[in-house]
Amino acid sequence: RARSSRLVKIPAPRTELRELFVRGRGLSRAKNRAGTSRMGIRVHWFALALSFPALHAHAHSAARVARAPLVARTGIARVAVRCAAKGGGTGTGGDEGARAAAGSRGGLRLLEWVPSQQLLVLTAKWVWRTLFRVMLSELAPQSDAGAYMRPTPQAGANAAPDGRWPASLPHPEPGRYHLYVGNACPWCHRAIIAGSLKGLFGSGLVGISVLLDDPQKASRGGWAFEHRTSSTAMPTEIASIWDLAIRHDPLFGAADLRGVYDGLSEGSYTGRCTAPLLVDLKDVRIVSSESAEIVRLLGALDAPSSGPRVNVAVIDLYPEALRTAIDAANEWIYTEVNNGVYQCGFATQQGAYEQAEQKLHAALERLDAMLASSKFVAGAQFTEADVRLLPTIARFDGMYATLFRCGRKTVRADYSNIHRWLCEMRALRGLGSLPLSATLDLVAAQRSYYTNLFPLNPSGIVPALPESAADGLPPP
Repeated sequence: RARSSRLVKIPAPRTELRELFVRGRGLSRAKNRAGTSRMGIRVHWFALALSFPALHAHAHSAARVARAPLVARTGIARVAVRCAAKGGGTGTGGDEGARAAAGSRGGLRLLEWVPSQQLLVLTAKWVWRTLFRVMLSELAPQSDAGAYMRPTPQAGANAAPDGRWPASLPHPEPGRYHLYVGNACPWCHRAIIAGSLKGLFGSGLVGISVLLDDPQKASRGGWAFEHRTSSTAMPTEIASIWDLAIRHDPLFGAADLRGVYDGLSEGSYTGRCTAPLLVDLKDVRIVSSESAEIVRLLGALDAPSSGPRVNVAVIDLYPEALRTAIDAANEWIYTEVNNGVYQCGFATQQGAYEQAEQKLHAALERLDAMLASSKFVAGAQFTEADVRLLPTIARFDGMYATLFRCGRKTVRADYSNIHRWLCEMRALRGLGSLPLSATLDLVAAQRSYYTNLFPLNPSGIVPALPESAADGLPPP
């Protein structure tokens, strides 16, 4: 402590907190010697726990003592003085470093009065890792080994394996079927791609509502509606798929997706409120909440013909000749790539992460080798297998490589054939007029990942996107 008027005095933490810590430390020592109680240890740890929010400020505040000679002789402050004197490595000398330190923020300066830095660091690590695992297990169910276990789908229509519209469902007609999706979600994105390629949204055969990814606004899950009601008029200029979507719930006027699930189950719904969600507006029931099944259902539909269509090929996403190859690709791509990135990002133990990361890049190498001799995943034709792969690859470099710790290799730098395939997706159009590049706002999706998955990014800082990925699907 600086006791001379010549020295810079360091503001102490709150008096009551300091006294609590000192009393707790003394009590713990006395009681432990007597072997009668652990109350002191509890008080001691409680005082430390109250202090954690100020830990991050210590490095800044300690630098303020750069001009206090006697204070600088203590171990902690001496390090701060040396850092300040170096001027942050800019080569401008100690004066600039001292000026920068003078403008830094203060704090409780825990390391100046806590007796054991080792205890403080170990406790902080234990508390932080425990909170991380608790929060992540709420977000993503875990196995005992710390591996992410994706929950099974809750509602499905059992789409026919031949790719035809199931006889158990009413025949599609405008205004009957409606799809709820969100931009950030890759499982929603595959349904958006299928519907866009088949021209279902612009024709009105299938309606679409875009969800707001806001877990603070949603009462359960992360999906809410931007408005209770909004205009349903078609815009004069359509630049993206979102121009064809409404931003409210047309069925119940619900505030969030939970309200839709509750309304469809007459208030008795207790499961997860997930998207995409395909519903029958006339019968007021869930058709499916399984993305793979929704892709198959939408792929079985064709938009009603209206006006001339020039240079537009009808796309069959599940052609009979390629069904065996498509089914085989779908199975391993889902397990090792689509879900593989989430197993990396949501792992809570090192072994589980390493196993998932190795399997992911082995699968990407296999895929890159396949695309060296094939234009698309299942052959020479764009199919359902490409639809299901595209959302993951489009997000890989911008989100999964960084936030999900999958970046040992990136698509743009290390998987040239996958990157070529991704670039060719940009120009692909189906019965709709929009290219696939208009089905994803990658900047908004990245912001959602980095801010809403806060256990993985507690600072909330959103990094800059790679330039080649700034438009979601890079130009050829």
